[in-house]
Amino acid sequence: MEKQNMDLLSKKQEHAGGNRNTERRRFHGKRGNHGRNQKSGANFRHKNASVDLGVAHNLRIIPIGGCEEVGRNMTIFEYEGDIIILDMGLQFPEEDMPGIDYIVPNISYLKGKEKQIKGIIFSHGHLDHIGAAPILLEQLGYPLIIGLPLTLAMIKHRQEDYERGSVGRLKTILVQDLRKRIQLGKFTIGFFQVEHSIMDSVGTIIETPHGTILHPGDWTMEREANGTTHVQYHQLKNVKRPSILMLESLGSLKEGRHQTHQELYTTLYKILSEAPGRTIIATFGSQVERVKWLIEAASKLGKKVALDGFSMKKNIEIAQELGYVKPGKDTMVDIDKIDNYPDNKVVIVCTGAQGEENAALSRIVSGMHRTVKLHKTDTCIFSSSVIPGNERSIQRIKDNIYRQCDNVIHGDLMDVHVSGHATKRDIVDMLDQVKPDYFIPIYGNHFFLKEAQRLAIRNGFSEKNTVVPDNGTVIELTKIGLQVLPKKVPTDYVFVDGLGVSDTQHVVLRDRQVLAEDGMVVIIATVHAHTGKLVQNPDIISRGFVFMKDNQKLIEDMRSRVKKMVVESNPSTWADTNQIRNDIRDKIGQFIFAKTEKRPMVLPVVIEV
Repeated sequence: MEKQNMDLLSKKQEHAGGNRNTERRRFHGKRGNHGRNQKSGANFRHKNASVDLGVAHNLRIIPIGGCEEVGRNMTIFEYEGDIIILDMGLQFPEEDMPGIDYIVPNISYLKGKEKQIKGIIFSHGHLDHIGAAPILLEQLGYPLIIGLPLTLAMIKHRQEDYERGSVGRLKTILVQDLRKRIQLGKFTIGFFQVEHSIMDSVGTIIETPHGTILHPGDWTMEREANGTTHVQYHQLKNVKRPSILMLESLGSLKEGRHQTHQELYTTLYKILSEAPGRTIIATFGSQVERVKWLIEAASKLGKKVALDGFSMKKNIEIAQELGYVKPGKDTMVDIDKIDNYPDNKVVIVCTGAQGEENAALSRIVSGMHRTVKLHKTDTCIFSSSVIPGNERSIQRIKDNIYRQCDNVIHGDLMDVHVSGHATKRDIVDMLDQVKPDYFIPIYGNHFFLKEAQRLAIRNGFSEKNTVVPDNGTVIELTKIGLQVLPKKVPTDYVFVDGLGVSDTQHVVLRDRQVLAEDGMVVIIATVHAHTGKLVQNPDIISRGFVFMKDNQKLIEDMRSRVKKMVVESNPSTWADTNQIRNDIRDKIGQFIFAKTEKRPMVLPVVIEV
C-alpha cells in the first residue's frame, strides 16, 4: 500500500496504505475523471488461456500475486468446488514501466468460476491489499466481501471513486467481533488479532475438513523494551489439524526489534514541543494511528494541525466517521488557514515521504504548493522508512529541503518511524507459538521468502514441510503432505494505464522503453498515387534521437537514401503502401545503426497525392 525497507507499501505507499499521494491522480483522477466518475468500461483481455486444474478435492492454495514482489497481494483458496479469496491488492509500477499507473492481479484463472466464489476476505486497508478491489470485484460480478470497519469503509470509498453509485452493488459482512465465525460454502472462517501499522488489521483462520490455514496478513509483534510482546498466538495451536501457517516475510532479514510506539511518540513529542517554527511531518497516508497520535500530541501542546494529501485527508475523514480519530476542539485547521497562526503553533502532516513527484511534500519543497512555502525555521520530519527503489527520489527531496530550512529529521538521524512488519525474531516466535504442521512464507520478493524458509529450518522446522511459492504456484494439501502441482495459473501483469485495463500492454511497454532509450525518427514520404514518384523531398522528424541542427549531414544522408529508394524501386510496388513503409523502416533503420549504433523507432508515413 508500508513496507519497511520492507516497510513498503504499507507499499510502496505504506503501502500502499498505501498511499502515494499520486494515487489520487492514478486512480481517482483517471478512472473517475477528476470527480465526474466516468467509468471506463474497459474489460480484461486475457491472452493466456485459463489453466483447468479440475475440481479441488484437496485443499488448494494459489497465490496469484505478492509472492514475487511487494504488492499485488491476492490468494485463492479452493476446496470441493468452492472458492474464497484473501485480499485484492495493487502494485505500483517499476521504473521500466513508463506511463503505467499501477498493476493488479491477473484473475484469468477465475474466469468461468465466478459463481463458485463464496466470499472475499480483506485483511486490512493498505492499497497493496485492497487497491485492486473496485476493478476486480466488477469483473467477478461483485461477490460477498468481508472485513473490519475501517477496511470496508476504505474499500467503499475506492469503489465510489471508481464508479459513482456502484457502492450499492457491494455485498458485505462487517466483522466487529473477532470471535465471529462465518460459513462460506465448505469453508469456515475465523479471525485473530494481529498488529500492523493501520487500524483494523486482522488475521484469518480458514478451516476445511482437510485442514486449517492460518494467515495473519501483514503483521508485526510489538515488543516492550524488555522484549515482551503485546499479543500472543499460542491459542492458534488448537485449530483443526493439519495446520498451515502462511506468513508475511518482509522482515526475514531484519535483526533485533523495532522501537516501540511509546519510544517513537516520546521522540516525536519532544520534537514537536521544541520546534522553533512550523513542524512538517511527512508519512504514509495510511498511517492512521500515527496521524491520530500527532493530532492528540499537538492538541496537548496547544498547536493546530493541518493535513495535506488526498489519501491522508480521506483516510482520517473515514477514521473520524468511525470514531477512531477524535480531534480536540479547534485542533484541526484547513491548510489554507495556517498563516493565521504563529509558526510555532502549526503542525502540518502530509504525504510525500517517498519523494513522490505530485505528493504534498514535493509540491511544498518545489514551491508549487498553493499556500505552503518552506521557511528557514521549519522542522521537516520524514516519519517513514525508505521503500526500495525510492532512494534517489527521497535523496533528491532531502537535498532540496536541506537547502531551504535548518531542521531536517529522518531515520539516519533518529528513530522517527516504526515498521509494521515482523522481524526475524518475530517470525521465529510466531512459529514457536503456533507450531504449525506446514509453513508457507509469502509476501515479498523471492529472496525474502527463501530467507524466511531458511530461518524456520534453522530453528528446527522440517524443510519437507515448507513450500516457497511463486505467483501462480498451485499447492495442495494431500494425505501425504503439501504437494506442488506441475501446472501454474496465469499471473502475467495486468496493467492499469489511464482508462485501460489489460494484460496485453507488454507490446506497448516495449515501445515506450525503446522510445525512452533511443527516441524515434519519423520519415514522411509524399508520392504520386499513380506513378510512385516523390512529389517533394522527404520530411524527417527526430524526437529523442538526435538534435537535428547538430546532425544535419546525418539527416541529409537519410533523406537522400529515402529519395534513392523511391527512384530505384519498381513503381508498381509503391501502390502497396505497406511495401514502402517496410522498405523505409528496415533500410533506414539499418543505416542509422551503422552510423550511430542507436536503434530509434523508425516510423514511416506515406502520403499519396
